[in-house]
Amino acid sequence: MDSQSPKLKSLPPLSLYIHIPWCLKKCPYCDFNSHEIRGESSQAPEDEYVAALIRDLEFALADVWGRRLSSVFFGGGTPSLFGAKAIDTILTAVRTLLPLEHFAEVTMEANPGTFEAQKFADFRAAGINRLSIGIQSFNPQHLKALGRVHDDQEAHRAVEIARKNFDNINLDLMYALPGQTLTAARADIETACSLGVTHISAYHLTLEPNTLFHRFPPNLPDDEQAAAMQDMIEQTTARHQYRNYETSAFAQAGKESRHNLNYWLFGDYLGIGAGAHSKISFADKIVRQMRYKQPKEYLAKANAHQSLTQTQHELTPNDRSFEFMMNALRLNGGFDAALFQERTGLPITAVQQQLDEAEHRGLLVHDHHRIKPTVLGRRFLNDLLQIFLLETGSK
Repeated sequence: MDSQSPKLKSLPPLSLYIHIPWCLKKCPYCDFNSHEIRGESSQAPEDEYVAALIRDLEFALADVWGRRLSSVFFGGGTPSLFGAKAIDTILTAVRTLLPLEHFAEVTMEANPGTFEAQKFADFRAAGINRLSIGIQSFNPQHLKALGRVHDDQEAHRAVEIARKNFDNINLDLMYALPGQTLTAARADIETACSLGVTHISAYHLTLEPNTLFHRFPPNLPDDEQAAAMQDMIEQTTARHQYRNYETSAFAQAGKESRHNLNYWLFGDYLGIGAGAHSKISFADKIVRQMRYKQPKEYLAKANAHQSLTQTQHELTPNDRSFEFMMNALRLNGGFDAALFQERTGLPITAVQQQLDEAEHRGLLVHDHHRIKPTVLGRRFLNDLLQIFLLETGSK
């Protein structure tokens, strides 16, 4: 029995993710659970959804009772479509039901095109202390190709408004865009670095299933061009004193995303809102949950005071070891070897064979204290992860 369900001596940090599924326009590359508000109505059902989120949190309390939140993250969709009053109501309920750690990081995603100076001052007053802005590119041509609703001027204006109200700001950028050259990619990252924000995320555009781009693929740079762009981004950010601490993340000293670090170090997170995912640890099990995905169904269940959890399953020991590695090996500095047992309940010897193979192939280095990917392992991250998947199986 014990081998089937390894025990945890202590529970990891807990984060809260709040999903707001509406956006102005669905982008052709986006596979998130997001829904355009144009069409049937030009407004999201804000009050009704806020009430549903609070109900969701109340239902979930039994799973996380007495635990403190280390971070809160409003994602979407475009959470900044909601008014500051709605965000304030949600955060007041959060603070009432679950204690926040002192100086907890509270992030909100926002898109240019939803920026009004007063609104963002009010978000700050409500308790948001970190902003993540979906810029994607500063090039008008590329913004158009990506189906974004904002132009380059609105992108600059958004950063300007954000900097007046927040001292902790992330910019999301994408590279390997349709028709993008190395020179154009360099201009984007140089612009982002010049704006003095604390954090930059630079993602390789990938064609995800169930997106318009997947059905009608645009002409994208090839693998060699994309790799050259990645190299250039790493060099440019380093020159501007940003540390590349995770595959796609670059931070000024001490400004790493605490919320995302908790994901990557296999911490716990409670996800509320339509389609939100949770990972919650108990002494004798780790469970994953997903909320009802369609906003209408989610709201109907909340209004009827029914459970909002659509699926729940317990992680097997093999799931635990693979998922830990899948997340932690994204960190360029790797992880403390003792953390593996702390977060999975399994001894590090459970993956010793795979660690040895990865080291033999030059993808990873490890000793008794630290395990981290090599430069080669970072470049071929999927190959590195495959070693752990093949050996343990994820089911």
